This record gives sequence, structure tokens and C-alpha cells, in this order.
Amino acid sequence: MSAARPAVFLDRDDTLIADVPYLSDPAGVRILPGAAKALTALRRAGFALVLATNQSAVGRGMITEARLQEIHDELERRLAVDGAGLDAIYHCPHAPRSTDRTTIEHPDRKPAPGMLLRAAEELRLNLAASWMVGDLISDVLAGLNAGCRSILVGSKSTLDDLPTPVAAGRVFAAADLAAAADLILAHPETP
Repeated sequence: MSAARPAVFLDRDDTLIADVPYLSDPAGVRILPGAAKALTALRRAGFALVLATNQSAVGRGMITEARLQEIHDELERRLAVDGAGLDAIYHCPHAPRSTDRTTIEHPDRKPAPGMLLRAAEELRLNLAASWMVGDLISDVLAGLNAGCRSILVGSKSTLDDLPTPVAAGRVFAAADLAAAADLILAHPETP
């Protein structure tokens, strides 16, 4: 039996693809610059690549599960064209009641760690050696709540938005997924 391997968990919108609010058309999928290359470098370094995405558009009745699958099929097709790919995709369709991104309302909706924990069990992943990368504080918290290190990308949130201080070496910030991949590859050891 093989040992558990590390993973990089990825948010979807504004981390891996361009953010289109409540994306409902597969034609709207646009891989962000440098993202496919970053995934390829991470895979080459031995990381499993797992998409973990909140998709409240399903819970709000704006798109169906089938349509979401079409969007994710298109995402995987576009990544493959660039020589990249994902090991798995997990999503939470729950529509939140609160706008507070630090509140856990559902065990799978980030900032809760449910999607990451399920992936770790199903794919045999080492959470302590894994990372969560996303553009919102809820992504960072999901990673921390699962026992991973986390990287906040982009400029929608800042690490100052974290509700409590976090131990050094557990949370980082980067401009985008490419910069996050460089950071991960520079810090492969488990803290």
C-alpha cells in the first residue's frame, strides 16, 4: 500500500479560472494566466491536485448539478489542452444564509473543511503536508480547519481578515496561482 501523498487544494473562481459571478455557461470558463503551468509544476513535484469549490448557484436554483458538471468538464478539457489536469473535483452546492466568510454553516461549504477531509479519505492524502490555495478568507480557513497550510491569492481579501492569529508558517499570501506554486515548491517540508 502506498503512503499518503500531499495535495494542493484549489479554489475555482479567481484562483484557477477567471471569476464570472454565478458562472452558468461552460463557454465562460477562462483559465487564468500561468495557472496551467503552475498545476504542471505542482504535479511534477508529486502533489495531487484537487479542486474544492463552493457553488451556491446550484443551491440557489440558478444552475443544475448537470450544468455544473458541464462547466467542470469544460474546465478539465481546457486544462488538458495546456497539458495540465486535476485529480478530483469536489463542490458544495449549499447556499449560505450569511455573508460572513468566516462562519461555518454547512460541513462542506468553505470555511468548513468537509470537502478537503473527504478528498483526503477518498484519495489517500496527507493533509499535514498539503496546501489550500484560494482568493477568499473562507478558502484559507478551510485549509487551516483541515490541517493544511494555506495561501491567499489575489486582492479580494487580506490575511488581516483572519478571525484569530495563525501560527507562523501556516498562512501565506501570493499574487496568483503561479506565485503560490512557487511558494509551495520552495516550502515542501511539513511545519
